[in-house]
Amino acid sequence: MALLGSRARETPGTADRPAANGATTPAPTRKPSPLPGLAFTALGVAAASAVHLLVPAVPMLTAAVVLGIAAAHLPGLRTLVRGAARPGLTLAGKRLMRLGIVLLGLKLALGDVLELGWATVAMVACVVVATFFGTVWLGRRLGLPGDQPVLVATGYSICGASAIGAVSEVRGSEEEDVATSVALVTLCGTLAILVLPLLHGPLGLDASQFGRWVGAGVHDVGQVVATAQTGGPQALNEAVLVKLLRVLMLAPLVAAMVLAVRQRHGAGRAPRGRRPPLVPLFVLGFLGMVALRTTAWLPGAALDGAATAQEILLAAALFGLGSAVHLPSLTRTGMRVAGLGLSAWLVIAGASYGGVLLTT
Repeated sequence: MALLGSRARETPGTADRPAANGATTPAPTRKPSPLPGLAFTALGVAAASAVHLLVPAVPMLTAAVVLGIAAAHLPGLRTLVRGAARPGLTLAGKRLMRLGIVLLGLKLALGDVLELGWATVAMVACVVVATFFGTVWLGRRLGLPGDQPVLVATGYSICGASAIGAVSEVRGSEEEDVATSVALVTLCGTLAILVLPLLHGPLGLDASQFGRWVGAGVHDVGQVVATAQTGGPQALNEAVLVKLLRVLMLAPLVAAMVLAVRQRHGAGRAPRGRRPPLVPLFVLGFLGMVALRTTAWLPGAALDGAATAQEILLAAALFGLGSAVHLPSLTRTGMRVAGLGLSAWLVIAGASYGGVLLTT
């Protein structure tokens, strides 16, 4: 009777169903809906936008990461973040990140790169290479686990959280490694907004040099704008151009990562059982948007709309990634992560400062 009673109380459609031969087969499990998490992400983006409007010095993307981390730890919200909202937050952190990276290509035209001159292009390439390999080496020496050294190196050398998201896709990185790296890079990039303007005068840089230094040494595009605008319009223009040149180097870095993954997994088995393309689709989309911007076919209104959409998509992705950060688990590697962040910051600041002096 107890067995019959328990069967009677089951929700319809959840019990085992009889097969044609009389055997029972388990009912298919329903995939959790991403809608609660996406709705929660939308609220997080709206809150990040409000923070930016109230405090313009705080970039919207930085606010999104911080709010995501806060949501993961507030008593009233963490149950939602770890439960019903998790599928949607994970979807935002991966899929929406890809779309944001594609639209990021509309910020850069090849003519802008040519205006900088080949000396500047070579300088930026050297800074990227030195920062990436120097940070990876430091991270391994400090004993950081998993993909954290590679992801932190990517974020510092290219374009912050966007680059981390791109590289983590092809490497199949653990969500915890991605979240930790994003949190560290975002924190250090935010500190740059406060610290670098104080060094403008003492380092003897004119407006153009200061802008190039910021563009070559600060991680996220929004953080570059917030930092460089303190030096005036010329500094801001130079900073954005140099920064977007670093963004353009995302494509060869991702291609190199794919080759490394293929080599590591032998005859072509990737971490998730399939061979990754040499240039992932979203990177091809990014390059396509660069080519489209170079044609000058798009009107200013379309570019402005794309820029707004790109910022919203990346803010949603960063809110999702921030919500995956678990601060208590960081205590195991907290000092080592902080040491890597400070060391990598010194590497890129020093390399970019030297490069600017040599090329201006």
